[in-house]
Amino acid sequence: MCDIGHMGLTTLNGQRVFITGAASGIGRATAIHAAREGATVFLTDIQDVALEKTARDIEAAGGTVGFRRALDISDYDAVVALADEIHAEHGSMDIVMNVAGISTWGAVEHLRHEDWRRTIDIDLMGPIHVIEAFVPPMIDAGRGGHLVNVSSAAGLFGLPWHAPYSAAKFGLRGVSEVLRFDLRRHGIDVTLVCPGGVDTPLVGTVNIVGVDRDHPEMQAMTQRFSKHAVSPEVVAAKMFEGMRKGRYLVFTSRDIAVGYWFQRKFALPYELAMRVANHQLVKVARKAMLPKDEAVSRTARPSPRAASRGRDAR
Repeated sequence: MCDIGHMGLTTLNGQRVFITGAASGIGRATAIHAAREGATVFLTDIQDVALEKTARDIEAAGGTVGFRRALDISDYDAVVALADEIHAEHGSMDIVMNVAGISTWGAVEHLRHEDWRRTIDIDLMGPIHVIEAFVPPMIDAGRGGHLVNVSSAAGLFGLPWHAPYSAAKFGLRGVSEVLRFDLRRHGIDVTLVCPGGVDTPLVGTVNIVGVDRDHPEMQAMTQRFSKHAVSPEVVAAKMFEGMRKGRYLVFTSRDIAVGYWFQRKFALPYELAMRVANHQLVKVARKAMLPKDEAVSRTARPSPRAASRGRDAR
């Protein structure tokens, strides 16, 4: 699991750290952790008010925020313009952390093209936009550095109803696997973080296409998930611990580490376990399924809440 030859992160003190999804959840916890250890943090998120709160909280605790700006990372031109402004004022980053993301679940027969497209645009193309805009200046600076991409357990396993989310998270895992080797000659380490259950606002707002999230069965499933989820602060701490140890692949809970080992060592039992998990989810979801016409009308346009909610990994 540890990539031989990587030195790992020695200190955050004095480092310039760019973090997406910093308004809430894992991104916010990561920004606060980095600033507490002496980093100058550069923050973005689509939620402008919550992002400003993160920045103010960091500054109130004595941390340094070098830059903050609300931004949609799926907008390539906006990301490039942001990077140009930051580099002109502050120079290249030492650490770039792709944390922002959304989650979309659903059976394939209920998913619309826009569900696939929006998830891919934000969860895969968003990090790629950041990599395009921020990593080449790191290479040109010649100081080395660190790239962190937050994938998911859904980037390791075929979890039921996760096809759009897994398409993006497996894709980000593939990008990371390539850059892990491509960037070595530039002294830039790559860390891929694969959280399992994380208790973030995303838990309550995940888009499950064609399902009534308010149905008692779905509410009970969400509550069971939250009981076993770790906090964003635990994820941030394990992320930086993994970076310090020079690890490429970082798990934030033991169940995902064990599951990944099990998947590789026992392929058939893994496949059977995924089939059982799919069956159990369908059994619950069928009880909460919306009539087809109502499902279409509910997903035809995003609610104001959905349009404004944070994009945070997990």
